[in-house]
Amino acid sequence: MQLHVFIQPIFMPIFSRAGLLSGLGMLLSLAAQAQTPAAPKEAPVYKASLDTAFQKGSGLVLSKLTAQQLENLTALGQVWGFVKYYHPVVAAGQVDWDKELFRVLPAALASRTTAERSALLGQWIAKLGPAAPCATCAKRPALPVRQEPDLVWLTDNRLYTAELQQQLDYLKHNRNQGSHYYVAEGNVLSPGFTHEEAYATHTYPDAGLRILALFRYWNMIQYFFPYKYAIGENWQQVLPEFLPQFVEAPNALQYRLVTLRLLARIHDGHATLNPDATLDQYMGAYIVPAAVKFIDRQAVVLRVRQDGLLPRPPLEPGDILTHIDGVSVVDIVKQRLPLTPGSNEAGQLRMLASDLLRGNTDQTQLQLLRAGKPLTVSAPRYLLDKLPPVRPQPADSAYRFLKPDIGYLTMAKTKQQQLPTIFRTFKNTKGLVVDIRNYPTDFSATQQLPGYFLTKPKAFAKFAKFDISYPGRFLRFSSKFLKPIGTPYTGKLIVLVDETSISLAEYTAMALRATPHAIILGSPTAGADGDVSRIVLPGNLVTRISGTGVYYPDGRETQRIGIVPDVQLRPTVQGIREGRDELLEKALELIDKG
Repeated sequence: MQLHVFIQPIFMPIFSRAGLLSGLGMLLSLAAQAQTPAAPKEAPVYKASLDTAFQKGSGLVLSKLTAQQLENLTALGQVWGFVKYYHPVVAAGQVDWDKELFRVLPAALASRTTAERSALLGQWIAKLGPAAPCATCAKRPALPVRQEPDLVWLTDNRLYTAELQQQLDYLKHNRNQGSHYYVAEGNVLSPGFTHEEAYATHTYPDAGLRILALFRYWNMIQYFFPYKYAIGENWQQVLPEFLPQFVEAPNALQYRLVTLRLLARIHDGHATLNPDATLDQYMGAYIVPAAVKFIDRQAVVLRVRQDGLLPRPPLEPGDILTHIDGVSVVDIVKQRLPLTPGSNEAGQLRMLASDLLRGNTDQTQLQLLRAGKPLTVSAPRYLLDKLPPVRPQPADSAYRFLKPDIGYLTMAKTKQQQLPTIFRTFKNTKGLVVDIRNYPTDFSATQQLPGYFLTKPKAFAKFAKFDISYPGRFLRFSSKFLKPIGTPYTGKLIVLVDETSISLAEYTAMALRATPHAIILGSPTAGADGDVSRIVLPGNLVTRISGTGVYYPDGRETQRIGIVPDVQLRPTVQGIREGRDELLEKALELIDKG
């Protein structure tokens, strides 16, 4: 039997439209807000917001760093972030910490020795006033600790004198407790980064603003990224590595590209960059209306738009793209992979594939292999913003019968209000296929769906939440339980996943895995689970991170690893050429075997 199912949207460009994916955290936040509407109250006025200096930028002119300046900025960046998140005066919103950075930058850059630099930084911190002795800072938290702060750098004799180390150590033990001007605790478990100026009018920020961008992001990861331990390299070394790149970025585009390189280094599929005109021009305003998927590192045409609204491109499913406008796909991947955020390579290639056929001309020459034979074609491109939308599928396409005794539903279409009807329809079937090779359309549906397979409550995930009282520490949170809904479905459950399954899709797969009779089928998911935290950088560059740690009940990881299927299977070029959905075929086989 050949099963024909289209599982991937055609248009999802890489840094841009794909970057708009809000993730599980946004959905959780919206759900929580809907359940607990907050009464309106007058926003407080903070002294920090009254600092009107530097309206036109930092004023710093700097195009290259000496070795001494690099050392000075490395020391400053670590201290600036530590004081930002630890000092009670900064936490209370009494000073604009961006502006204080701009004020100290010239003198910090001019420092000639460790002693001179340390004295400057010590005096700078002292101007905030002493932190009051903290009675609660030494207390252990009520919840178990998942991760302790990484503060080894505080004792770096190369960067800081003993006197400054002592000053910083005092602040560590007498740090802010409670609310924070720059970090909000909301209805979800991830940090909300607040009062961060976007400097939106500075398309190409000056050197001081670019340094601020690096300092801001580096310290957010240092203190609030739950998976910093899984980055795979020493985060302390990333700061001096990127300082010259941010300082020397000669224009708006290069500033964005070095930012992308930085985002890619945390290996988080949520760390995409929102679209803007500069990046769109770089990637191309036009695109060939076809979807591409990497299979064994080959760029394979998955499907071609053929809805009658546009002339069909001269491509066929199963075509292997080898060159685009004379440049080999291998070289394109080599160039773009370091610019492509993702938790794992499969996730990076998924993102990269969505932009592969973009460009700034309305025609592109493609060299390809079709059934093993080389071919060159000229394909039309169309303006991204002018493409007509893909016609929506009928509302009842959320679910259907694959065979008289096997049902199918896709989370891309399933709504919560449809679930009772779906399970009445499929109650006598011997198996059900749930397709999550997509992004779920309805958060409520993902929360309720597992309950239809359960006879009793079942834990399926544990969490790690940031500790606002000790930035850098993460606490283990209680398990998330699934609750039964009605008479449980007793047939076999096959859950389809692949690298397109990200965030809420992965969370849903975790929940379904905890139900009886479930088999996860496909390839590892994107490896970016959990709530998201939004980050804005100078130039109005908007990105995000996974802000909550998500783990199986036994503590096993999902970040970077993804949801690993029980039965691993990937599409083949031959299957795509024949229009077959090989995963769906395997799902039928597994159900029929009983």
